[in-house]
Amino acid sequence: MKIVITGAKGQLGTDLVDLLSDKGHKVYGYGREELDITNFDQVHQVISNVKPDVVIHAAAYTKVDLAESEQDQAFLVNAYGTRNVAVASEAVGAKLVYVSTDYVFDGAANTPYNEFSPTNPMSVYGKSKLAGEQFVRDLHSKFFIVRTSWVYGKNGNNFVKTMLKLAQERDELKVVDDQVGSPTYTVDLARCILDLIQTENYGIYHVSNSGHCSWYEFAKAIFEEAGIEVKVNPCTTKDFPRPAPRPAYSVMEHMALRLNGFTEMPNWRDSLKRYLKNN
Repeated sequence: MKIVITGAKGQLGTDLVDLLSDKGHKVYGYGREELDITNFDQVHQVISNVKPDVVIHAAAYTKVDLAESEQDQAFLVNAYGTRNVAVASEAVGAKLVYVSTDYVFDGAANTPYNEFSPTNPMSVYGKSKLAGEQFVRDLHSKFFIVRTSWVYGKNGNNFVKTMLKLAQERDELKVVDDQVGSPTYTVDLARCILDLIQTENYGIYHVSNSGHCSWYEFAKAIFEEAGIEVKVNPCTTKDFPRPAPRPAYSVMEHMALRLNGFTEMPNWRDSLKRYLKNN
């Protein structure tokens, strides 16, 4: 297959380029410098020239806190940028994968969100990503909306890298214990996206590693698996005020993967072990 990837230099994009190339697909990966998704003419020209079978749209404005004061920029990239990609992909008949987020939920639940749970984003970032989802649903006929959470991989900045770095500088850390979710290893996410695009089982999918934990429990697991001695103390979200509200509970159920016959995602702790072993 010919596959265009936006955000190809990001955390997920890099793993997608590697995996899909290894599997023998012809991959066209574009970073921000090569493709400005907010420029419709440029997006249209690139996609109409390549005529891909699949477009994986992983480019996004992801500065969650900054989005609160940069609302226009967040919506320009996450909503209208996604519209541009959706329209151009539809014009060439390509399947479209849009990578979305657990931030489309308000976090007020206490049982996992499935793909049919009502959305209610609390932050500008979450609202802008949901607006992107809506453009995909309105303007494209063959789409996979892939909502994921707490992503980490070998490329880019993420919680695992931050914890390992802090452990070199301090012997005691405070980590939030009242936000619960599912960490997701980019390699597992990329593999699931590969499985999806080889089918016509379109729709919304929740793709995170299985199981769940708090950030505090995640931090403790990182140090245990890495064999590092650090004292981790639990604290509350109120102890670390941030501009953008975080969902207190954003565990996602993988109902669509299950009902459409896809493989269940690996457990988050097993994936963390693999990540630490390979990086």
